[in-house]
Amino acid sequence: MKKLTYKNIVLGIILSITVHGVAQQSKKKGEVTGGLPPDAITLNIGDNAPDFELPGIDGKTYTLNDFKSAKLLMIVFLSNHCPYSHAAETRLLPLAREFKPKGLEVVAINPNNPESILISELGYSKYNDSFEEMKLYAKESEFPFPYLYDGDKQITAKAYGCLATPHVFIFDEQRKLRYWGRVDDSRFADPSTVTSHDARNAIEELLAGKFVSTPKTTVMGCSTKWNYKQEKVEEIKSEKSDEPVIVEEIDASGVQELAKNNSNRLRLVNVWATWCAPCVAEFPDLVTLSQRIGNRPFEMVTISMDNPKMKEQAVKFLEKQQVAPSNPLKRRLVKEGRKTLNFIYTGASTDAMIKALDAEWTGPLPFTVVIAPGGKIIYRHNGPVDPVELKNLIYDYIGGYYDK
Repeated sequence: MKKLTYKNIVLGIILSITVHGVAQQSKKKGEVTGGLPPDAITLNIGDNAPDFELPGIDGKTYTLNDFKSAKLLMIVFLSNHCPYSHAAETRLLPLAREFKPKGLEVVAINPNNPESILISELGYSKYNDSFEEMKLYAKESEFPFPYLYDGDKQITAKAYGCLATPHVFIFDEQRKLRYWGRVDDSRFADPSTVTSHDARNAIEELLAGKFVSTPKTTVMGCSTKWNYKQEKVEEIKSEKSDEPVIVEEIDASGVQELAKNNSNRLRLVNVWATWCAPCVAEFPDLVTLSQRIGNRPFEMVTISMDNPKMKEQAVKFLEKQQVAPSNPLKRRLVKEGRKTLNFIYTGASTDAMIKALDAEWTGPLPFTVVIAPGGKIIYRHNGPVDPVELKNLIYDYIGGYYDK
């Protein structure tokens, strides 16, 4: 393979100066650029790796010096919740294992503040971006490298100028930045969709003693959830609380149509009543789940067993619980000619209701079923649900990757 020559050295210096100049122009002091806070830094090719002191999920505290023996060091910002990050990890994890014997160390850092994430942004993961749930996510994903948390102070994310997850920084043996950008060019989990293996190419070139031919690539992923975004999250929450809720009357034949689930979405049906204490107690967990997955192929249908004369009481309860669907789901409902996902049962016979929804239902409230497209029931539960069990079942069905 081609080794360093005088010509290569000169070209590398010119390239480094050019990239450095462009990057310097892209962010002025005190300016928010590409979502970076005013006190964040934009690293340039040739810059030194910033030091850090961060807690790992293994209970250790890590600094840059802990990786001083590595021939190459990759600092990659990842997160628990981001589908782009999940997809990139299908290539990143094997890459880390493959090149570790050749001198590559990989360190993953979660830059996100959990309080700065909208609940609808958690639609691709069972886990949020908290330190405790990082442990669960890394264990399930079998991370072969340290996973560090920077979500509270975000000092390291600012020092590196982390734009999104994933964001890759590769440093040489002298800890000079030689590659900045993405893992590769695909947003999907399937490795066959990759056409440009950018991080891999950079590693191979550096190990061969060559300059990186493409030292900077576009960063694509979920934007870093900076602390300053918390105010916006609270603002959106308050806007959601004012939305009206429509409750329509439904009979057994209407319930039967719901149970057929002719949509392309997973359908959760919860049967409840305002006079049912367990129903009222479990409802917030169901609403949280619905809001979390509302932008995915999923919908939550509620059927009140209150006296139809008490419809307004049911409406007030549902509005207080903020059950209004997400905007994408609203648009899909309009296209399907549907006005609501919330109903009140009008039939006198509960037997007809049971037969229409699920013959295995014994009758008590609350009752919850999850129906796959085509009408197959994949979950049924009489009594209050276990919210974690239900959440995990739904995520296992719809998956944690960007919808292709």
